[in-house]
Amino acid sequence: MISARLASVKETKPHEYVLRFLFGGAATVLAGLVAKYCGAGPGGLFMAFPAIFPAAATLMEAHSKERMAKIGHDGTNRGRMSASIDAASAALGCVGLAGFALVVWRLLPRHNALLIILAATAVWTAVSVVLWEVRVRRIFGVRMRWMR
Repeated sequence: MISARLASVKETKPHEYVLRFLFGGAATVLAGLVAKYCGAGPGGLFMAFPAIFPAAATLMEAHSKERMAKIGHDGTNRGRMSASIDAASAALGCVGLAGFALVVWRLLPRHNALLIILAATAVWTAVSVVLWEVRVRRIFGVRMRWMR
């Protein structure tokens, strides 16, 4: 289920935020260098790299393991499952990102940038949420609470 756990903010240690920041920054710098030396086309391919996901997935696995260890269980499988569910979500978000890119690519040259970015964001959100809903329904046979 899609949900937010505000308590998880307290569980995140400062060095984990630094790790995410450094990894995301390094990916952004790499994409900028590729764009500078190879052009906008190849640079754009690297901009689609999930800058935060690798760090977030490893931290998610570690947090799940820690939570299970607190209650006396081995959390290895639980951690891996949490990271794999997040990976599935990221893949669906990437399809939404393709919709975002398509809207910007086709409409930006002829229209107002702010409106196009807002429209593209709406497309990304809609595509990602619909794909998640289809996935959940197909696998679990349930509807999301907020979709009822």
